[in-house]
Amino acid sequence: QVQLVESGGAAVQSGGSLILSCAASRYNYMRLCMGWFVQAPGKEREGVAAIGRDGTTIYAELVKGRFTISQDNTKNMLYLQMNSLEPEDTATYYCAADFSPFCRPSTRAEVYDYWGQGTQVTVSS
Repeated sequence: QVQLVESGGAAVQSGGSLILSCAASRYNYMRLCMGWFVQAPGKEREGVAAIGRDGTTIYAELVKGRFTISQDNTKNMLYLQMNSLEPEDTATYYCAADFSPFCRPSTRAEVYDYWGQGTQVTVSS
């Protein structure tokens, strides 16, 4: 079973930047599709970025041009570079892994098999 551990969450001011990391144990990212999701208090979890096995990336409209998903397969790490942060980005951020043999990058939570515990990002105005 793969374990995912997010890190890098912090409190920042509006306009600031953060890099979130997700470490996977006991599995190689090259075999997985990965995604980043956010969940704000009282709201449903929603996908913001995903990356496929071939490096194809997709983004939710609300983060396009501000967030970048990437991975380092040599280190088994997934990243989310977040720029121009806004108070509306305040949420718990989760990484997720899709083990499907024919997986494609997706922002749909239901396709993912494993989840991390989340890391908190708070953006103040």
